[in-house]
Amino acid sequence: MQQVYKEGNRIVGKPDPGKSANERFIMVADYTESWVEEYEAEAERLREVFGELLVGIHHIGSTSVPGLAAKPVIDFLVEAADIDRVDELNDRMLKLGYEARGEYGIPSRRFFPKGGNQRSHHVHVFPVGHHRVKDHLLFRDYLRAFPEEARAYEKLKRSLADEFPHDIDGYCDGKDEFIKELNRRAERWAANKAENRAPGEMDEV
Repeated sequence: MQQVYKEGNRIVGKPDPGKSANERFIMVADYTESWVEEYEAEAERLREVFGELLVGIHHIGSTSVPGLAAKPVIDFLVEAADIDRVDELNDRMLKLGYEARGEYGIPSRRFFPKGGNQRSHHVHVFPVGHHRVKDHLLFRDYLRAFPEEARAYEKLKRSLADEFPHDIDGYCDGKDEFIKELNRRAERWAANKAENRAPGEMDEV
């Protein structure tokens, strides 16, 4: 069973004393409403940094799903008017404590992690209209709409965090098939919602 402690207002993991302090520790914490507060506070800072480039900003990932246990890392999805100009903001993001990682394996993305090996925030920036924007928001909305699916996801994450406390690749690989299946279910859910929508009815914005 993983141990946790508070660092300021944040719930973080208790690293294994036999491991290097520079090694990333994976833990899953109980849901807390402070994640929403952290998101809103940091989102204001990001709006200032991105200025006119920012078209939309969203809370995504497990900390955005009420009641869902998660790694205590706040994920932001930023829609940018011009993805290439985001690189001009690297120095300003650095002043907020973020690292500029470029695409980091995903074409057309800009990725900014914060917190070093004990991550606290991730900022994922995509151009407006990119398919991954829809994918991230759909995954979040599906888990919000179906708590039983969120509970199954939580159970898997807790098990993997116990099994791979210092192996982020093992942790992510263990979730991969489950997430793919959730994505398929979310797509079917979205399609059914669209079919049942009254003519002219719009989604909430």
